[in-house]
Amino acid sequence: MAIHTVLQMLLLLSCITTTTTTTTATAPLAAPASDSGAPIHQKSIRKFPSANCPNKCGDKDIMFPFGIGPGCSQQTSFDLICDNTTYPPRLYLRDRAMDVIFMGDTRAPLVSIGGVLIDFSIAISTSQGAEVYNASLKSPSSNFVFALSNLWITVCNFYIYLIGNSNISPEIPFCTSCDPDELDPDMVYGKKCNHRPPFEAHMVANPVQLKFVPVKEAHQQVQRQIASVVATLYWNINDQHTCAAASADETIFACVSSHSSCVDTPYMPGYSCCCDVGYTGNPYVLGGCSSDHGYNPSARRNVTCTRSCGKIKVPFPFGLEDGCSARTGFQLYCNTSAFMLLDSMTGYITNINITEGYMDIEGTSHDQSNYGPLYIADRDSRRLRWVVANLTCQEAHQHISTYACVSPNSECLYVNSTTMGYSCKCNDGYAGNPYVTGPDGCKCNDDTIKMKCAPSRKQTILSGIAIGLGIGLGLLLLGLSAMFILCRWRRGVQKRLRMKYFTKNHGLLLEQLISSSEDASEKTKIFSLEELERATNNFDHTRILGRGGHGMVYKGILSDQRVVAIKKSNVIEQGEIDQFINEVAILSQINHRNIVKLHGCCLESEVPLLVYDFVPNGSLFEILYSDPSNNFSLSWDVCLRIAAQASGALYYLHSAASISVFHRDVKFSNILLDANYTAKVSDFGASRLVHIDQTHITTHVQGTFGYLDPEYFRTRQLNEKSDVYSFGVLLLELLLRRKPVFTNESGSSQSLSSYFLGEMQARPISEIVAAQVRDEATEEEIISVASLADMCLRIQGEERPTMKEVEMTLQLLHTKRSMSSHVTPENGRAEHSVPSHSGNGVDPTSADSQRCYSLEQEFLSSASLPR
Repeated sequence: MAIHTVLQMLLLLSCITTTTTTTTATAPLAAPASDSGAPIHQKSIRKFPSANCPNKCGDKDIMFPFGIGPGCSQQTSFDLICDNTTYPPRLYLRDRAMDVIFMGDTRAPLVSIGGVLIDFSIAISTSQGAEVYNASLKSPSSNFVFALSNLWITVCNFYIYLIGNSNISPEIPFCTSCDPDELDPDMVYGKKCNHRPPFEAHMVANPVQLKFVPVKEAHQQVQRQIASVVATLYWNINDQHTCAAASADETIFACVSSHSSCVDTPYMPGYSCCCDVGYTGNPYVLGGCSSDHGYNPSARRNVTCTRSCGKIKVPFPFGLEDGCSARTGFQLYCNTSAFMLLDSMTGYITNINITEGYMDIEGTSHDQSNYGPLYIADRDSRRLRWVVANLTCQEAHQHISTYACVSPNSECLYVNSTTMGYSCKCNDGYAGNPYVTGPDGCKCNDDTIKMKCAPSRKQTILSGIAIGLGIGLGLLLLGLSAMFILCRWRRGVQKRLRMKYFTKNHGLLLEQLISSSEDASEKTKIFSLEELERATNNFDHTRILGRGGHGMVYKGILSDQRVVAIKKSNVIEQGEIDQFINEVAILSQINHRNIVKLHGCCLESEVPLLVYDFVPNGSLFEILYSDPSNNFSLSWDVCLRIAAQASGALYYLHSAASISVFHRDVKFSNILLDANYTAKVSDFGASRLVHIDQTHITTHVQGTFGYLDPEYFRTRQLNEKSDVYSFGVLLLELLLRRKPVFTNESGSSQSLSSYFLGEMQARPISEIVAAQVRDEATEEEIISVASLADMCLRIQGEERPTMKEVEMTLQLLHTKRSMSSHVTPENGRAEHSVPSHSGNGVDPTSADSQRCYSLEQEFLSSASLPR
């Protein structure tokens, strides 16, 4: 089996979190054990590498926590040995039995679990007539486990079986190869085998138990053989089992760089570190994570760069050495067998087509999560496309120093309709490299020149005839028809342009969706651009209610005198059109007093427009986290009522609507408040419709960090309990008045849910909640809401309550509070206002006097809040 086939199996998982702790699935195996069988929980003291520590062994980079020499590694488990007596120098793990072929680069911004590709041998000695030989593969320490999907063995005349543990069936026939150049055999000596157990089964082990059975036909010849083993070892820091435990002690916590995050490793106890999104470097050293400057076109000027790997050309913006690629994600690796490997994938590259913008790959699991943020997998073939930056073409043009499409006769284009980011291509009729200038850039080839030249002469003749006829006819008709033709032409151009936008924005699809539902057709209207231009006085700047990060909100008065808010984005990607249609389709089918009302949309402009009812008082996020100096806050009674209303709206979406809807992005900024401070759930762009007979759907993970259901993140199975978890975080915000991800006293980022669950074990709930809640709420109410939040935040979705049970609990609490507050003990007569013990809380009857929005301020928040 060739070494490039082995290299394709190196798997580096993605670190998608940007906080210090994450919730992970229970590891499928027990904690790794020492040679004596006892679990290892080594508590180390945090170390920092010396400036004198070697950073290379031959062509292999050495990065902390690994090191060569005393004091150069995080702990002795990460000691390496460099043998400089060989050529090239060989790198070993500390036991000297395992030769390091390749190490995962901790500088990569998305690496969370490191991988080390190792090579070693085991001797197989069988006596005459022996039937079986057992072998055990052990990692050098408890920081390492074998990835069974990346285990390759080369040996002749043996069947090999992977024998069972808690994660593997009793025996799995394991593919081997007698010929090192044989690729991925499906048969060994006439028998079917599993050459690569599925990684989705979480198959890792330490030690690995193998059984070698001689082939009967060759039994007499088998005496002693050497089996060559190539495997991937996953590694982590395991002096503590979780990020929460490790970060509690700064003397041992390994994630020391600013702009770094900690992630619990899912397949072995412990944790790993990574640089946050937008940063790159080594999170295990001080100052190791620095800002990612993105695309660097000046790297093409480096004339010393190697531009081929074997027979494969490596054009810019890709490169093989440091400083030869336009960004770190475009640096490729050429192994000794002249096969190229991409750092963030498990396969090897067979071709790079710079003109068409794709690369062909072989021998990889076809999973988008393996490729990293710059690459998009083509689901129909083993082909990757790339983006040079996660920018729109308009944004890229504004940064000329980092603009990638530098060749004349090149253009910017979006890679596909669902992923943000751009790449470059040569204009039609040109070929070459759009990322460079000069002779290697986009140029017109001979065939194209010939094709263009012939039509050019014909066009010249036809143009002369047309001009002559035009002059003659124009002298007769110009005076009478010029204005008429001009007006009709302009109207025709506008009509065609609007129809083009209507089609591009999936207007025909939305029309079909609305017409197929009587309820939707009665409540939702597709407005023409002309109607909305009249409503906004042609989008006059004086009608702008406010500007947000993603666009503007205009004041509009429809022909039936309804005052509406019209949302208009600055720019929208083609991939977001589906999300836009999704939101319109969902809102058109639901009708609930606590869900924002959608009047309709317009698809005839370049950017689709949404027409909503006004929701005057902004979002719950703006109010609860507003500047304390404005002396404004919501009373506990109002917060309790808003929570009950929002839970009722979610229960309606889950089970009372004609078709179930999973919101998938429940958070404070998506709960708006009308003039009476009544809750209105909004933003259904990420929601999913679910048939009544479905319990869940499998989808790409989407949501807002801090509110995201860990079970949904782990399984990708979205169900109603995912919204319940997010609502539990919302209840914690009402109790503690902290954001879902906040900076704790030590200066580190922490999730509100992990903070709450940890503090609940250490002190009474009354000491945890915010001062205003402690002053206004009764002890029974605080305990009830905290208990409800605790149930909503259960790791297993089946242990969480339904949204109906959540609503009933909150309604009961609010009803009991209203009854006790409205009836005085002296005369039993009802009061008409909700008390505010803090002195600065508000209720709906007095809200207008304390926090009034003008019509020009209303609905501003929905234009600027992120999804």
